[in-house]
Amino acid sequence: MAKDLQSFRYMTFDVVGTLIDFEGGLVTSLQKIGAKAGVEVDGEQALALYRKARTDKDAGLFPDDFLRVYQIIAPTLGLPTGREHGLAIREDVKTWSAFPDSAEAMARLAKRYRLIAMTNAQRWAFEGFSRTLGEPFYASFTTDDTGTEKPDPVFFQKVFAFVESEGHSKDDILHVAQSQYHDIGVSRQLGMTNCWIERRHGREGYGGSIEPSAFTQPDYHFTTLAALADAAEA
Repeated sequence: MAKDLQSFRYMTFDVVGTLIDFEGGLVTSLQKIGAKAGVEVDGEQALALYRKARTDKDAGLFPDDFLRVYQIIAPTLGLPTGREHGLAIREDVKTWSAFPDSAEAMARLAKRYRLIAMTNAQRWAFEGFSRTLGEPFYASFTTDDTGTEKPDPVFFQKVFAFVESEGHSKDDILHVAQSQYHDIGVSRQLGMTNCWIERRHGREGYGGSIEPSAFTQPDYHFTTLAALADAAEA
């Protein structure tokens, strides 16, 4: 049985895909390029192509990875190749929206917990996301800080060390994320309590997120972040 939500002192969050609408942002960016080229872009196809290209260990750090990944997926989508298009998507990342419930829910949760960002984004991109979300974070960890990406356990260990420096432990953390591959599976392996925010509720497949080798049943499961905030306040 999952621990009572009131028992946690910290909540750690995946950012891109959980709080920021990664899939909607990427599809919109690709459709902008398609509109100029007279090409209609299928969103689910584009996400599947991105997911496949992103499994390459040399894909690069997000969002610099778009310079390389765009060149891989563009021909299949019928889009023009060229470094300028990958750069355009990289710059678009700064304008990607949060999910409609993210900022309000994070503000509510910040009244009860210390919120820590754990993102595979580079710090320059994360800083923009944090502003979009209303700067809700008590602390933040990016690929620039950890030298690695989730699901590498080393990323999580960096956060554990920070929490331990404050006199607490991973048992005081609820890890909140949408990606089974990057977050939910590894957090379970590391003995954390986790919460799956199923942002693709009602849609099939894993979209732009890498498919896990096996599904991990989360300790908590909500289809919106607002529902988590409601439960925390109940």
